[in-house]
Amino acid sequence: MNEALGGPVTLFAGGLRPLPPEGQMTGMFKTRQAAPVRVSREGLAGDAQGDRRYHGGPDKAVHLYPADHYARLVAAFPALAGEIGPGTLGENLSVAGVDEAMVCLGDVFALGECRLQITQPRRPCWKIDHRLGVGGASRHVADAGITGWYFRVLAEGLIAPETRMQLIERPNPEVSIARLWAVETAHRPAVDEVRRLSRAEGLSAGWAKKLGQRADWLERHGDERRSE
Repeated sequence: MNEALGGPVTLFAGGLRPLPPEGQMTGMFKTRQAAPVRVSREGLAGDAQGDRRYHGGPDKAVHLYPADHYARLVAAFPALAGEIGPGTLGENLSVAGVDEAMVCLGDVFALGECRLQITQPRRPCWKIDHRLGVGGASRHVADAGITGWYFRVLAEGLIAPETRMQLIERPNPEVSIARLWAVETAHRPAVDEVRRLSRAEGLSAGWAKKLGQRADWLERHGDERRSE
């Protein structure tokens, strides 16, 4: 398999800055990179994350947010017109022509010298509301499933701006990121599917643990209902 997916990649990286209005430190303020960037197992050179409990680390080293989602955000929040665009939500990679329904958990991409593997969706948090200055933006991102996703770095190296992603492996063709997010956010998903997803190739360790725990809970409570 060797298939180009989406348009040319735009690269973003940045250090920590205070996030209005309370001033929490965040890595969401990124700068577009005009020259090739070295990417290690921890992410792009010169990039930082404000809270390493939820962002960054080997399983969330690189964040991609589809460029086309910004038009959807503006449609939902017209006041953002002209104020947002690629890089606003702290992504490292921005690509047009690709979304969560088109990529799958565990997909491996060649990008420049690197090999990147999709590990999980990005779980939106309250910082999106603060970054955009709009209440309800984070909830809209979650409800609409326009989350973007994370990669782990399988092979380090340089990525140049305007490079295209080449899909080279797809171990879970039935598990799109859209499907994984739908199961994650379902009130009572099928326990067998949750269990299967918890063991899927490429899934981040954090999501594997949480999905496994949720499958255990669903099994226990299913047994309780059957015994009533």
